[in-house]
Order: sequence, then structure tokens, then C-alpha cells
Amino acid sequence: MIKIIQGESRVREEIFSGKEEKKDVSAVVSEIIERVKTQGDAALYYYTEKFEKAKLTTLKVSAEEIAEAAQAIEPRFLEILQKAAANIRAFHSRQKRESFEMKERDGVVLGQKIIPVDCAGLYVPGGTAAYPSTVLMDAIPAKIAGCKRVVMVTPPDKNGKVAPAILAAAYVAGVDEIYKIGGAQAIAALAYGTESVPKTDKIVGPGNAFVAEAKKQVFGAVSIDMIAGPSEIMVVADNKNRAKDIAADLLSQAEHDKMASAVLATDDMAFALAVSEEIERQIPLLSRSEIARTSIDQNGKIFVMDSLDEAVEIANAVAPEHLELCLDEPFTYPEKIKHAGSVFLGRYTPEALGDYFAGANHTLPTSGTARFSSPLSVDDFIKKTQYIYYEKSALEKVCKDVAYFAEKEGLTAHAKSAVCRFESEEE
Repeated sequence: MIKIIQGESRVREEIFSGKEEKKDVSAVVSEIIERVKTQGDAALYYYTEKFEKAKLTTLKVSAEEIAEAAQAIEPRFLEILQKAAANIRAFHSRQKRESFEMKERDGVVLGQKIIPVDCAGLYVPGGTAAYPSTVLMDAIPAKIAGCKRVVMVTPPDKNGKVAPAILAAAYVAGVDEIYKIGGAQAIAALAYGTESVPKTDKIVGPGNAFVAEAKKQVFGAVSIDMIAGPSEIMVVADNKNRAKDIAADLLSQAEHDKMASAVLATDDMAFALAVSEEIERQIPLLSRSEIARTSIDQNGKIFVMDSLDEAVEIANAVAPEHLELCLDEPFTYPEKIKHAGSVFLGRYTPEALGDYFAGANHTLPTSGTARFSSPLSVDDFIKKTQYIYYEKSALEKVCKDVAYFAEKEGLTAHAKSAVCRFESEEE
């Protein structure tokens, strides 16, 4: 049953008491990465048979397999994928940055150039569920950024097949290549390359503890988006909501996995109890009821605060991945929210809209990292380079200032390089 906690001091104690220690998988992941680096495709075949129980003859998904998937998908679902993709493109197209150039000073040109990464690697989880939504959310920003090559990896089933929904989403999103590999070995392949899998410049996408640890270990050889933890939702709601609706929103994240967390903050104890009862009623009706049950029992919480303003303050302290504000006049609150991955405003904006359809990205910072990081965006697939040009006369005006600054740092070669162009050969 979900835990109910009342009073600000007790709530803050609960938030900052620390989480259960995670299992250390670093040694196992390190061994997998090293084997992929040294054995390439052979290691990928080995681990796919070991973990997915699939004996593959090729790693790459063929054009025929993608065509079969397109035939197997219900026309309505394909249409919905296309609608969702259009919304995602519309939102992320606004994120495109432009290069710029400055010529405000005589004889001086400064500029910044926006360049997409050459090759983007997308990790799409398999296992307990297939997530075509993740394909759209990861691939479309990469394409908008201008990446020449978008490479996706995802674990196959025991028959060596990728879920048709995943392949259909990859087709809609414009993924260039797909490989049937998962886990830490897939991350290693994207980071270092093998005979079949290209080395990528950026790896994005969520995964289990082994995937997260692998991303952490390969960072530096390749860029990554974030180290994603279990899914989270926090709902700030008053008693004008139906308990049924709020319970459903909390369970929408609890069903992701047993480590997911669902939190409600409200100012009404009677409403808190009603939501708790509704959660208990709804759990047995879910297709993933066992997962939701464990998540609610281990990580579910209801915070009963003295006021809704206090509830919003607590939301900032939690810095949740998803934050729903199920309140009157929700647009009065965004200025008060400093830390959240994505904010859902009003009584008719369930978090599921963000997961699938609205257009904002669903790859979000977790575990409180919304205090300093951002949702996946087009920015994740670009890099910036800058350039400087000074005419002779422009350098002559400032060379002594540059040299003086350099000497203050004790770097006399720097100083010399600034002034030597105006010295005679003998000096």
C-alpha cells in the first residue's frame, strides 16, 4: 500500500533520507565492454545468445524485416505513429540553433558555427516491454539536428526478431540502420565500433542498470545524453480532482518497473486517503499489476502538506522527472517550478500525453538531476565550434594588452606570440 506522510518536516526527512543502495554492476559491465572492444562482432553474437537466448546469423536488421514489420502493423497504429512524429517534429524544430557572426569591431570577425554530430547512436530498450515511443523521441531530434547517420540498437526476442512496432517507429522516424543487440554490449559497440556496428559520436536513450553503467564507463570515448534512473512521477493535486484520475496517473509510471516511483502531494488528508483506496482498486486491473504493486509498495508516497504552495515547494525539492500540476489556473505555477524534467499543466494533461503524443520529449532527467540537466533535445545532437579573425591593424591595437594579461599568468610564450609580429627580426 502507498505510504502517506503528513507535515513538511516529515516529508523533507523522507525526501532526503537517501535511497536504497543500488547493486554494483560495474565489474560485470567492464568485462562486457572489454570483450566487445577486443572481439567485436563475436562478442555481440555471444552475449545476444547468452542474454536474449537468440542465435543470430546477422546483427543488422534487413530491409525485408522492416517491410514485414510495416505489413504486420495495424494501419491505425501506423497512422498514430505518424501523427505523434509530426507533433515531435513541430516541437523540436523550434529548438534548432543558428550559427552567427560578429563584425562589430574594425578588422575583427568572431563567429560560432553549429555542426551536427556525424553519427548518433540510439539505444531502445526491449525486455518487459517494447517502446516505439522512445524511437520517435530519440531519432527525430537527431534528424532535425542534421545527423548524417542515425544508428539504432535494440535487443531481439528469443527468435532473433525485433518487435514490429519498434521497426515501424524507426521507419517513421527515419532511422538509417538498426542492429539486434542490447544491454551493455550494445553500448560498447556504439562507443567503439565492431566489424558490423559503426562507432558513433553520441549515445542516447534509456535502459536498465547495465545499460546505465555502460554509458557511464564509455563516456569520454563517446558523448552520452544522461544516466537515466527508474521512471518517476510527482502529482500536485487539490481535492477538486477525482481520486480515480490521480490514481491512474500515479500508476501510469508505477507500471514501468518495480523501481519506479509515484508521489502525490496534496493539502487534503481525505483526498489522500481516497487516492490511496483508488490505487488499491485499480492495481489488480492492470496488465502489469505485479510490477505496479511492487513499485507502489516500495516507492509510492503521498505527501499531505499544509497548503498547495507548500506542495509546490516540495516538488522543487524532489526535482521529479514528470511533474503534474492538477490545479485551478495551472499557468500561475510554472514560474514557481524551478526543478522538473517536464511539467504537465491542468486536470486534463496526463503524463501519458508527454510519453506518446504531445510533441515534447519524454527522455527526461531522473533521480533529482532535473536540478541541473534538461530533457533530450536537438541540442544533444549538435556541437559548436567558434572562429576568430583579426586583421593586422586590429591585432596591433590590442597585442600589448594580450601580452600583459599573459604575463600576469606567467605564460611568457603566450605574451611573445601576441607581440612578436610587430617586432623586427632581431628582437
